[in-house]
Amino acid sequence: MLNYNPKDAEDLRIYQIIDANLDRAREGLRVLEDWARFGLGKEKYVEKIKNFRQILGKNHLEVYKQSRNHIEDKCKGLTHQEQFNRKTSEQIISSNSARIQEALRVIEEFSRLQNHELSKIASEIRYEIYTIEIDLLTFSKFKKSEKILKENDLYVITDQKNNLLEIIEEILIAGVRIIQHRFKKGTDQDHLKEAIQIKNLCKRYNSLFIVNDRLDIALASNADGIHLGQDDLDLKTARKLLGYSKIIGISANNAIDISNALDEGCDYIGIGPVFETTTKKNKIPLGIENIKTLTKDINIPWFAIGGIKSNNISILKRSGFKKVALVSELMNSEDPKEDAMMILKKLSHEN
Repeated sequence: MLNYNPKDAEDLRIYQIIDANLDRAREGLRVLEDWARFGLGKEKYVEKIKNFRQILGKNHLEVYKQSRNHIEDKCKGLTHQEQFNRKTSEQIISSNSARIQEALRVIEEFSRLQNHELSKIASEIRYEIYTIEIDLLTFSKFKKSEKILKENDLYVITDQKNNLLEIIEEILIAGVRIIQHRFKKGTDQDHLKEAIQIKNLCKRYNSLFIVNDRLDIALASNADGIHLGQDDLDLKTARKLLGYSKIIGISANNAIDISNALDEGCDYIGIGPVFETTTKKNKIPLGIENIKTLTKDINIPWFAIGGIKSNNISILKRSGFKKVALVSELMNSEDPKEDAMMILKKLSHEN
């Protein structure tokens, strides 16, 4: 119920404030709605945000619109430097979520006495936007990681080296965009320190940083994801702990493990060993034909791994393999940058 006195100057000033903030809130909602629709393809969020816009539109009463020019707005067009610093979709989502939250808070306060229903609506939508903002940011981050996984065919796994950071930076400079950090010896303190250093390197080169096995190190270093073997933590538990913004990869070498990984929602699969490898000496190579059979119905990124070197990549390419994971070829290289560039070039050649 609106308690309205058209001759009361204070009422008109309050209606002008409500009018301005209803416009702000609806404009911000449109930004989130379009990102959910075109940026993320999340229909559920599009419907929810659109509904909020419609509710606010329905409550944008004529009396508010008529008071729009009650007092000349001498701050019209005022901008802030921060508005020009928004360079990523995440920054746009966050700033527009804040715009909506602030506008709804103003509506909530100023409509409380004269239009209690609008005040209540503004409060309810404001709390919903806090959650939606986090969800959209989570989906946006995952979308970026997923894009890197799909678009890059070389996945490099680290080995413990005294000059590991130097090797990784050379590989990143060459154009590699996926690094998995694997470590077996040493203390957790050293592992975490090194993981954070590699994470920072990967961030500088817009690359994915994935931790092997250790979910605690992945979380503590803010890695982009984790890679799990069949004897590691199960995928559902890892997803529950990591959330949906992180990548989870699985090692699999038979049809059952591959099927389970797909059913449980893994983001990529490492399949092998293709050839004999010193990294997994006890593993019998699957061979090219066996892997072709295992992977014929996989519709997510998968990487062939095990014994892959620059001199057998062309064989894999001719067999239809597009993505490969390497360890020793680059970790033991005397010139990791040059060798990484050569492998990337071989992978990019069409057969």
